Amino acid sequence: METDEAAQGEDAWKVAQGPWCVPPERMVTIRRYLTQELGERKESKDLILLLQSIATGCKYVASACRRCGLADLVGESGSTNVQGEKQKKLDVLANEAFKNSIMTSGQASVLVSEEEEEAILVKDEKRGNFCIVFDPLDGSSNIDCGVSVGSIFGIYHTPKDVEVTEMGKASLAGRKMVAAGYCLYGTMTILVLAPHPKAEVVAFTLDPCLGEFVQTHAKITIPEEGHIYSINEGNSKFWNAATTAYVKKCKSGSGGMEPKTQRYVGSMVADVHRTLLYGGIFMYPSDSKNPNGKLRVLYECFPMAFLMECAGGLATTGHKNMLDHQPLSLHERSPLYLGSRRDVERVIELHKYHIPSLVSASIWSFMTSGNFIAALCSAVALVVLAWKGTCG
Repeated sequence: METDEAAQGEDAWKVAQGPWCVPPERMVTIRRYLTQELGERKESKDLILLLQSIATGCKYVASACRRCGLADLVGESGSTNVQGEKQKKLDVLANEAFKNSIMTSGQASVLVSEEEEEAILVKDEKRGNFCIVFDPLDGSSNIDCGVSVGSIFGIYHTPKDVEVTEMGKASLAGRKMVAAGYCLYGTMTILVLAPHPKAEVVAFTLDPCLGEFVQTHAKITIPEEGHIYSINEGNSKFWNAATTAYVKKCKSGSGGMEPKTQRYVGSMVADVHRTLLYGGIFMYPSDSKNPNGKLRVLYECFPMAFLMECAGGLATTGHKNMLDHQPLSLHERSPLYLGSRRDVERVIELHKYHIPSLVSASIWSFMTSGNFIAALCSAVALVVLAWKGTCG
């Protein structure tokens, strides 16, 4: 009888708090959760150590974000990153924090950061079996005004038959990612994680008194369809036709859809976190200003797509599943649509409809990629050189 009452009490608590929330009496630390989830095998212990080191880096960045207005950490650092973007002081600090915490774990072989042009190869004596890709501080343009920012990471196994120097140059496929997560620094510091491809998505909130990440969300499952769409409407005049058509449907509620509400923070981690919990769709499409998209594939698109699929959602470039995309460079960019399965499927159908009838989706995707444009420019240059040689 007491067991039934306890179960009813827990069900009522979940209705009030949210279906993913963990009752206070069942909360566990991230270390205990990972040990229970991944087991005691050698490979699992190595991954647990790595994830704990990433969590330590998140704690350091969370502390810096809380103190940035008092510790002269706001404003620009005076340098630029590999994408030509001006770096904030906190960008530089976050990058160093993650590099140090990951490399001292002894589990990393290669690190790929948004802030570094080349892959970082770990020295032999500290080398492990994992490649980590990360954006140390996403949404850093929002730092100075106190808006939520975050960190994103993905983890790969380093193949035993591949030299570490080659791993730093290799194209890392989304389907080979073994774990991914992000940390949101806002009204609370929350670490969202899927520790293997078939894992449930869980979340841990940082208790500032304990200094520990404690599990607060279990089995996060995104709704099949949501009532929120998230996109920067300031770029609407540059959008492709499929995106324009979909947003029009979101506003009018046509095509079997209920009208949706628009929400956009401008910090990817914050927008994706809301989408994951409440459902709906997050969109950062390619457009006439950025024909290849704006988000980086390895350390932004892939980790978020990995989490979405683990939570029952979907992620696409518009023409193919995001995790099936094959990047050819460390900092390649891509369009991205992710969120509730039905919402994303509608976007995919609209992209099929708006592709020229004689050109398949795969060919169209390749033709609009930076790789095709680069190859075309090279071919033109060779023709010009050959012509000059003939004339000479």
